[in-house]
Amino acid sequence: MPSPLPPAALSLAALLLLGACSMAPDHRRPALPTAPAYPAEGAPAAAGPRATDIAWQGFFADPRLEALIARALDNNRDLRTAVLRIEEARAQYRITRADRLPTVDLSGGYTRTRVGSGGVTGGTPTPGPGTPIVTAGATTVERYDVTAGVAAFELDFWGRVRSLSDAARETFLATVEAQRAFRIGLIADVADAYLQLREIDERIALAERTVTARELGLEIARLRLDAGVTSALDYRQTETLLTQAQTELAALRLQQAQVRNALDLLIGGPVPAELPPGLALTDQGITETIAPGLPSDLLNNRPDILAAEAQLRAAGANIGAARAAFFPRISLTGLLGFASTALSGLFADDSFTWTAGANAAVPIFDFGRNAGNLDLARVRSDLQVANYERTVQTAFREVADALAARRFLAEQLAAQQRALAAQRDRAELATLRYRNGVAGYIEVLDAERELFAAEQVVVQTRRQQLSNAVALYVALGGGLRAPD
Repeated sequence: MPSPLPPAALSLAALLLLGACSMAPDHRRPALPTAPAYPAEGAPAAAGPRATDIAWQGFFADPRLEALIARALDNNRDLRTAVLRIEEARAQYRITRADRLPTVDLSGGYTRTRVGSGGVTGGTPTPGPGTPIVTAGATTVERYDVTAGVAAFELDFWGRVRSLSDAARETFLATVEAQRAFRIGLIADVADAYLQLREIDERIALAERTVTARELGLEIARLRLDAGVTSALDYRQTETLLTQAQTELAALRLQQAQVRNALDLLIGGPVPAELPPGLALTDQGITETIAPGLPSDLLNNRPDILAAEAQLRAAGANIGAARAAFFPRISLTGLLGFASTALSGLFADDSFTWTAGANAAVPIFDFGRNAGNLDLARVRSDLQVANYERTVQTAFREVADALAARRFLAEQLAAQQRALAAQRDRAELATLRYRNGVAGYIEVLDAERELFAAEQVVVQTRRQQLSNAVALYVALGGGLRAPD
């Protein structure tokens, strides 16, 4: 049987079971750098569902929009890059974590050595198994060996390797949260682009109807001019009214093409023709009564905040690794195996070999390198604290802005709808006054121009209201829950 390991080797092996201490500072989440509640002007009129309780499939009611979002989540190149970043960080973490355990290598070898007569001493050996083969003036020696060993495994007494592993793990988790943040951001971008497209479509339809009506009005004005009933000034004013509508229509078609191109980029390709038809802005069914909760809820609901906190923990772990660099680094080397000059006797009892050893390196003169690394780790930790606080403040502002917009856009839309109704009445009255000879055509021109502008503004504000509801949903961490 192989000889047992000596007490010294057993002691070194037992050190592997010792847990390493950690010199990383304890993680403490920075104090909330915002007010404990959102501003009063953004307070909702009534409580509603929480954003984190609604899957994005249940938040949007337009089947075409849902299909576009699903396609974007499958095909968007930037999201694909974010997923690959996760795989990269996961692989790096696995590499760093493996450094905490010894690497055992198994090797086998065969050597045949020829030594000249000058290297042979003593008499001629007796022939037998495994003995050197002696020829005239030279000796040939054969050796077989099989070994399993650990080379330069660091005993992590001070937690240096553990801290580096923790830093890699937190970096990996930060990458995961960054991908989740990009995911809900992509959902918001697709929804906003789609709502803009629906707005432009409705405004184009409105402009086309206006152009058609004004072309008819221009033809009537020409006939009246030819009959001497109206003046050339009235005719030119009617023509100006038509060209304004045509100019607006051309600008809207340009915006439509640009938004379509942006949407194609978001979903990773052209919009498929087989998608279901879209709904009008008034039929979108987007939830607008989401309860905001408290600012402290954002710390656990927003993936960008969670990513910033993971980066802060990684920075703390790097401080622990920098502190441990001031202490001795102890490495263990061990080797177990069999060696013999004959293959038939390779695994015999007397062929068993072992080697054990330890090395220690103590930093003495590094000319401030370790101190500089520690200062660098501390500064980077402070930078991550500032980044975390800025991320929290940005999230607070986004929610506060969306809450204020929810309230005031509703008031704005209601006022604009009342103004639109008044403009329609004004346009009808101006036309009657003109036909009865009470007013000039300039009054009709102004009324028609302002009516067209009021119709466009109402459509714009309705879209802004829906886009703001999406922004609030995402700002509160919605869009990550799986559908029921």
